Amino acid sequence: MHMPAPQLHERMPIRRAGAALERAHAAMIMLHGRGASAEDILGLAYALNAPDVAFLAPQAAQSAWYPNRFIAPVASNEPWLSSALAVVNGLLETVLAAGIKAEQTLILGFSQGGCLALEYAARHARRYGGVVGLSAGLIENGDQPRAYDGTLSGTPVLLGCSDVDQHISLARVDRTAQVLADLGAVVDKRIYPGMGHTVNQDEVDGVQAILNGLQ
Repeated sequence: MHMPAPQLHERMPIRRAGAALERAHAAMIMLHGRGASAEDILGLAYALNAPDVAFLAPQAAQSAWYPNRFIAPVASNEPWLSSALAVVNGLLETVLAAGIKAEQTLILGFSQGGCLALEYAARHARRYGGVVGLSAGLIENGDQPRAYDGTLSGTPVLLGCSDVDQHISLARVDRTAQVLADLGAVVDKRIYPGMGHTVNQDEVDGVQAILNGLQ
């Protein structure tokens, strides 16, 4: 996939749903998968009972956050990956500027967006309201897990995936869970036998439980 530099992600629109930021009790940054859209991932917001949550969903340029797989050498996904991480960082800064703490903010993504969500949280470790990777794993440099600094300080992390997902192997989900636990996250790993590359109701319920646990 070719993404010319002028069309990187910072220039793309942000879709919003739920409460206005200035009135919200919490926020959720939602990252769509490859080939999908911000509107697609926002659909999950409507499945949640969250009237006081602001939902922000950025749109990726050409509907992909980076051109190659998450297990490809990291350099092969630049500069798109750095641009995508910058978008997440900018949205978090927007949320914080509105008076919503990181501890009240969830970063959620599905598939490629889930990999991005997990990678951002690992690279910018702090206490978040929650981190959710649906059918996703940390971005690795080929087959080598990467080292991260800092602590997630008890951040609840939900990892949901099929045991036969064609894009995300069970071994990589397991490795992601271990890396995040080592960073101090409280990891809830849910593996679903025979499920497709999708989101199920149990995962939605898991996200709802994280939201319900916010103070």
